[in-house]
Amino acid sequence: MSIGVFDSGVGGLTVHRALVERLPAADFIYLADQANAPYGGRPGEEIVDLTRAGCERLFDAGADLVVLACNTASAIALRRLQQTWLPDYRKAKGKPLNVLGIIVPTIEAATGLPWEHEAERRGEKVEKLDILGVFSTQGTTNSRVYEIEIDKRRQDVAVFSEACPNLVPLIEGDAGVVELAKEIEERVAALTRRIGRAPDRAILGCTHYEIVADLFRAALPAGTPLIHQPVATADALERYLARHPELNPGTSGVRRFLTTGKPGPQNALVESFWGGPLSFEAA
Repeated sequence: MSIGVFDSGVGGLTVHRALVERLPAADFIYLADQANAPYGGRPGEEIVDLTRAGCERLFDAGADLVVLACNTASAIALRRLQQTWLPDYRKAKGKPLNVLGIIVPTIEAATGLPWEHEAERRGEKVEKLDILGVFSTQGTTNSRVYEIEIDKRRQDVAVFSEACPNLVPLIEGDAGVVELAKEIEERVAALTRRIGRAPDRAILGCTHYEIVADLFRAALPAGTPLIHQPVATADALERYLARHPELNPGTSGVRRFLTTGKPGPQNALVESFWGGPLSFEAA
């Protein structure tokens, strides 16, 4: 048995690495749907269908649990799959399978509150707003998931999202640092203009963006805290497995990397982030 990690491309490796570091004995299978990446600009129904197909591949490969290491899939597909597909699929397989996302842990980290918490709305004036910037794909931005869910929990946090539609293709395409930095600086400047000032904190709301987190730090004012999805997801998964001993993450430390795209070595930027050579096999 194993834990599956799914993303439209290589960005989910940022989450995968954090999970491996937290659970070194567990078995992991990573699937990148590079044949259909990026997901951010696709219609919602396509994202649901592609995410379901990715989960099925990972369950067929032996995963008991799949982590959607993709904000777009988590925002648009996760709830639909959990409510309308997974119950019947679980019965057909006769196993306690499950699919989790990365947005819930991120919102818990951003608010400092458990997911179940909802703020009491008393109409009191908020003296000082905490301005939270979210950089994400167009699909995640359009879903407004961060605005909606954070507002339910914290009335003193104002969320402003900025879509970065060119960034995932640049990262997947092995763009150079200068080109990546220029794109990130433009998106940070655009968000700052809309807010009227720089955000107090920022979420890198696409797992690809963690690969270039240093460029976001350079573009934002010095010392701006970043909320890191990989760490938040690793914390949440560790707690989840402790509550669900029926799910078997494996004990052999197996690592498999699958892609629906071209198998073989990954680009230099990804391998630099991973810390060594990284080769994918065909899904």
